Formats: sequence, C-alpha cells, structure tokens
Amino acid sequence: MLDSPEAPRFEVLSDATNVRESLHFHASQLPTPATLLDDRKPKRRISQSDETPTKKPRLLVTESSNDAIDFDVEMDDIVVKRRGCRRTVFRTLGLASNSYPAESHRMLLPSRNILQSFVSSHTSDVFKCHSRTVDSFVTPPYACSYSNEAKRGGVPLLAVATEQGSIHILDTTKRKEWDCEPARVTLEPHDNGIFDVKWNAGDTLLATASGDKSTRISSVETQQLLSILDGHTSTVKCLAWDPAHRDLLTTGGRDGMLCLYDLRVNNPSDGDEIAARSAVITITAAHGQDKVSGGRHKIRPLPRGITNILYPNDRPHGLVSSGSFDGFLHYWDLRFPSDKSSKRSPKKPSYKPLFSSTMDPTTFHGARCRGITSMSQGSGSSAGLLFALGADSRLYIYSYPTLTPLRSEAHPNLQTNSFYVRLATSPCGRWLASGSTNRAGSLFLFDISNAGRVAPSYAKGADEPISPTVRFRGQSGEIGAVDWAKDMVASCADDGTVRIWRPDLEVYQNCISNSEEQKWDWFWST
Repeated sequence: MLDSPEAPRFEVLSDATNVRESLHFHASQLPTPATLLDDRKPKRRISQSDETPTKKPRLLVTESSNDAIDFDVEMDDIVVKRRGCRRTVFRTLGLASNSYPAESHRMLLPSRNILQSFVSSHTSDVFKCHSRTVDSFVTPPYACSYSNEAKRGGVPLLAVATEQGSIHILDTTKRKEWDCEPARVTLEPHDNGIFDVKWNAGDTLLATASGDKSTRISSVETQQLLSILDGHTSTVKCLAWDPAHRDLLTTGGRDGMLCLYDLRVNNPSDGDEIAARSAVITITAAHGQDKVSGGRHKIRPLPRGITNILYPNDRPHGLVSSGSFDGFLHYWDLRFPSDKSSKRSPKKPSYKPLFSSTMDPTTFHGARCRGITSMSQGSGSSAGLLFALGADSRLYIYSYPTLTPLRSEAHPNLQTNSFYVRLATSPCGRWLASGSTNRAGSLFLFDISNAGRVAPSYAKGADEPISPTVRFRGQSGEIGAVDWAKDMVASCADDGTVRIWRPDLEVYQNCISNSEEQKWDWFWST
C-alpha cells in the first residue's frame, strides 16, 4: 500500500490534523516560570468596622536553611525571607498531592530532604542478573523499564535487559529482610545484548532492541516470542511505543535510521511460525552523515547514530529524536512526508524533521559538539521541558515543543562519556535520575521541581544550577540504566546487580546517627 502513488501514506497515520497550525508556536506555549503574587498593586486597607478576614496558616522558610520542613502544608501561602530583601509571598502546591497541573510552573518547596532519605537494603533491595552461561555467575544489565502500572502505583514489575540477550521481570515490592525474593520471569528473545526494553500501553508485551540488528516483541503472559522486526543494518539502540496507537512503535539504530513498524502488517513472503515484519516507514540518516574526507581515496560517509527517541505526552503523533554527533534534537511527524517522492525511488516518500533545535548547547562548553546519550520528558511541575544527558557529562534542559536549549548543569562527580548511561523522570515529574560512568557506581537524583521557573538564555552565557543533586553509591562499576516506579527508583550496574532505592526517613536518620553499625545493612546518600 505504501508503494502506490495514490496512497503514499500509511492508513493509520492518515487521521491527520492541520499540521500547519502546529508550526506557528508563540511564547505562550513555552513553559512559564512561576509567577509571584503581585505586591505592587495597591491593597485596600481594612478599617476597624470591616469584618476581620480569616487568616491562612503561613510557613516561614529561610532560603539558606537545610532543615527538615513540614510537608503537610497544602496550597498555603509560603513566605521566603531573604537577607537584605523584603519578604516575598508565593503560592505552592503541597507534597501531599500526587497530581500537579501541567499548565502551571509555580515555585515548589525544595525536596532535597526527601531525596536524601532514599535508602537501599543489602538483602531485600538488591537483585542479581543471573548468567546464561556456566563460565560466569552474573551478567551486566544494559537497560531496565518499569511497567506502566508500576508508575501508577500498582505492582512494581521491572523488566531488566542483559548483555546476553535475556529479560528478567522482577517484582520489586518492598519486603521484609528475611523474606525470599519473589519468583521472577525470565525471557530469552535474543542471543546478543539488549540495549533498550519497553512495555506496551497494556503491559502485555515487551519490545527489545538488540545488537543483532533486530527488534523483537515478546508476550509477558505466555513468555513466547511473537514478532521479529527487521530493517536496521546495525545495532538497534532505542525504541518507543506510540501512545496513540497500540500497534505502532518506532526504533532508532546506530545506522542512523528511524523505522516505524505496525504489528498488524506481516511480510507476505514469510512462512515461519514467528511473524517477521518490515518497517512501514524508514528514514535514513535521520541526524545527518559524517563529511567525506578529501584526497585520492574517498571515504563513504557514515550516518550518525540515533541514541534516543520518545513520544511527547501531549502530541501523540510527534516524535523527538537525539543523535550521537551533536546536541540538536529533531521533531518528526511521520504522517506528513516532506515531499511526494524521492529521486531514487519515485514511489517512496521522504521525510524531514518538522523542526529542530535552533542551536547546539554542547558547543558552549567545549571546542567541539558532543552527542546526547539519553532523553527524558518532564511532567507535572516539569511539564513542557525535555531533559537530555550529554556525552560531555552535562545535563541539558530544552523547552518543548520548540526544542530550544535553555540551560545546563554539571556535577563534579557526574561522568557520562558512554551511550549506556540513561535518564529517567519520576512519575510525579519532580525528580530526575541519572547513572554515571565513574567506577564508583554512582547514582544521581536531581530535584527538577522548579527547573521551569527561571530559564536564562544561552545568549547571555548563563549556566546556573538546575536543581539540588543527591549522590548515592551502593554498587560497583558503571551505572547505566535507571528507571522510576511510584516511591522507588532502580539502578543497574556493571557488577550484575539491580538495586532499588526507596524513601525511608526513619531508616535514614538511624543510618546517620549509627553509621558504623548500619553500613552492614543499608546504603544511603553520600
């Protein structure tokens, strides 16, 4: 159907809206900083004859204070007292609420104290990735993903992909120290390393991207391999399910290709039991190609690899991709080809990004551009923002949907010079987790609650901290894959272990007061 000149577009992608309207962005669509209550307006004085208004409870917070804060205050007036400045009153959302309005970026109380209270048990919060071969006991995990139900507060099922092509589905429910690990499900869809794994919307299927140049679909219920998706000529690095259509998913590879698959379309020449499917849309060199060197012997240009893709929450037909060469992000709408045909294949439509980033933020901190290793989108208080981890060990923040870089942050111990390191945003949208390539096995948690309040421009050379950061060390080797469920975060390390971190103030305070005794049972923030 795609080869027909009369119907060059895929049927499911034909329910298009007017894309021209999406090109006209204005300032009102950008994430707006928190608005302070206007103290400049004249206020009517209350006379003695007027009825005395009911006063709301107020909380006095000193800006330089790091003491614990009573988080039971909800939608109250908060007073921030700065030295040498007048008091400023602003509205804040209480942490007791699990939902945050995406349209507002109000100032929220810093939650560094909550992040510092994350702890991990040596017995009940650690899982090992068992090896498939007899010459080793464990194998390094490359990717992990919590189910959609786990992010909503259901059973926390974590899919962990390993170097040997196995998938371990772990139940990370909090248990007692003496309880045994719940029974795990193990799948073996590949014989090569798996670099990405994602649950579908119904948590019934798992898609895995592997070094064997294929993406495979496995059933969680039957534990059987259902489909093999071909089309890439090199390692498949990342994938994403279309949230608007349960049968569509897109993959990105080291070959620089973006491939869109429809699980309802089979290759008619296949007679195997396992359905092999080809891509219905293929974009080659999605992030460009390397330049050809001069001289007598010309070198064939190589496409730049795709490192990460994601479907934004508010635009189900949109697709954002990042590359291994620079910090430019591309936004695609695969329903609309850039023209009707290409020169080489008149019947095959070609695609170009609908728009891209206006500048490369990685060039502001070095002599050359650096690639993006991972992306994650904000939600709730961080809605309208995209977070990206650069290969230059910096965390970048972009506005959405314009993909304009806003600011960046560097941590002295954060190292991300590897495309195995991933980012993950918490379900509430207030925290961000990142791995690191340093040998100390470090996990970093960022407080991004107020990342959208103030967004200085790169043109002014601004480079202010995005958020408070907490560092955790509890594993050996590099930590690459991370992901969140409700009230917990998982980190995967090269030592073959998966560790779960949970907030527990009582245990954390006990670890601080009795560190020598508690270090045999717990890990906590450094």
